[in-house]
Order: sequence, then C-alpha cells, then structure tokens
Amino acid sequence: MKMAGLESLVVEEVKPAEKPVDREKTCPLLLRVFCSTGRHNSSGDYARGNVPQNELQIYTWMDASLRELTGLVKEVNPETRRKGTYFDFAIVYPDMRSPTYRMREIGVTCSGQRGGDDNKTLAQVKFQIGNYLDISITPPNRMPPPMRRPQPYMNNRPY
Repeated sequence: MKMAGLESLVVEEVKPAEKPVDREKTCPLLLRVFCSTGRHNSSGDYARGNVPQNELQIYTWMDASLRELTGLVKEVNPETRRKGTYFDFAIVYPDMRSPTYRMREIGVTCSGQRGGDDNKTLAQVKFQIGNYLDISITPPNRMPPPMRRPQPYMNNRPY
C-alpha cells in the first residue's frame, strides 16, 4: 500500500502596520460614549434617533486604545477608579438592513490590571466615525463580566 505525500503550509497572518496618528496635525473625532453599571445599554435605547441619557463626550483619535479610553472615563467618574473595576466595551452601529442599531463587544479592561485588550485601538476594532461606544462598568465588589464565547454558526444547528 502506497501513501500519498502529505504537505502542510503554515501561513503567518500579516497585519498591515498601523500608521501612528499625528495628534498635533490630525483633527480629533467626537466619540459619544454611554456608560452603564453592571450591564450594557439595550440596543433599543438607541432606536428612532434616541440615545441613553448617560452620555459622555470625548474628543479623541482613531489610535486611542481601550486603556486610554478607560483612563478618560475614570477621570470624570470617580467611583470607577477603584482597583478591580471592569470596563466592557461595545460598539453600537446602525444596521444597514433595518432602521435599528446593533451592538458588537470589542474588549474588556480592568482598573489596576493589565489585560489582553488594553492596547486595542478604535481603528483595530473597526470603529467608524458616527458609531457610539457603550461601556458596561462592573465595580470590583460584583462579578466580572462573563467571558464571551464565539457564537456557533447558524448552519451547525442539529436538525
């Protein structure tokens, strides 16, 4: 019995180098941020031209990291400064197929701890100018946000 030759190819994913933003020459964007304790705002809160009432307006750039944004929220919100406070970030964006908004989680940071999402930038998570940022803030005395699991594909459902 003769076996066919088996080869494997390892392909390294090459991400294009992100050009640093010259913050002296580039006009900042207005980032509309909505914070809520213990949960994200409902996507329905963004319906029909409405937004949640807890708005924070930040002027920043597309190279702003989640850690940098965490620091800006902590500056204006003293109760979020406690070590162990979790910040769960989501982008809220219009659904192009219906007159509603959708929400996509993009990362989690924690006060006083380094994390894998700290250095993610708005550009890296595909933030578009005009989108909103929704942050669920969980104080240290509560359970941290559950780890997100990838959603199974719709085709993999048992029949």
